[in-house]
Amino acid sequence: MTDRKKTGNAGEALARTYLEQKGYRIERTNYRYRRTEVDLIAWDGEILVFVEVKTRSSQAFGHPSIFFKPEQQRRISRAASAYMEEIDYEWEIRFDLIAILYRSPTDYQLDHYPDVFFPGLH
Repeated sequence: MTDRKKTGNAGEALARTYLEQKGYRIERTNYRYRRTEVDLIAWDGEILVFVEVKTRSSQAFGHPSIFFKPEQQRRISRAASAYMEEIDYEWEIRFDLIAILYRSPTDYQLDHYPDVFFPGLH
């Protein structure tokens, strides 16, 4: 496994733990729709939340949050629609971003951006 993949996996594990500690109920991890992967799908009360996790080991190219581009947002939006159809869900949803600057399991910075985008408004 590459260092980049290990860093990504560590970030997703930290994000999951963070959300669970905040009271979210994790529904799915690494949901795949066509060529898109949604890192976490969780319930925040009665709101279905699709979470993208961006983890980087340094800020050499900028904060991890800047890597969540509009094209990826469109793909995740399509994946969310497919997932909602699978589970026959038609109510409130939200798209969150968790950006993690990861140096080690005990040395990291996690930033949570709830409701980071709304599909169709780019």
